[in-house]
Amino acid sequence: MTTSDMIRELCEKMNISISELARRIGQTPQNFNKKLQRGTVSVEEMIIIADALGITFEQRFVIENGSFIQISNKGN
Repeated sequence: MTTSDMIRELCEKMNISISELARRIGQTPQNFNKKLQRGTVSVEEMIIIADALGITFEQRFVIENGSFIQISNKGN
C-alpha cells in the first residue's frame, strides 16, 4: 500500500473528501491531489494530516534487539 493509498483510505474512514483534507492542512485541493498522484507526500505532511484530524501518526524501524527508531506526532 502506498502513502497515497493510505491517505485515500484514511479519508474514507474519517468520512471526509480529499479536498476537505487538503483545506484542513492548508493546501489547495489541486496541489494536494497532484502530490497524491505523484506519491510525494512527506513524513512531515503525514504528521500535519494526523494533527489536523486529531489522530496519531507513527512510523518506525524495529531493530532485532527490540529497540526502535520512531517518528510520531504524539511525542513518543
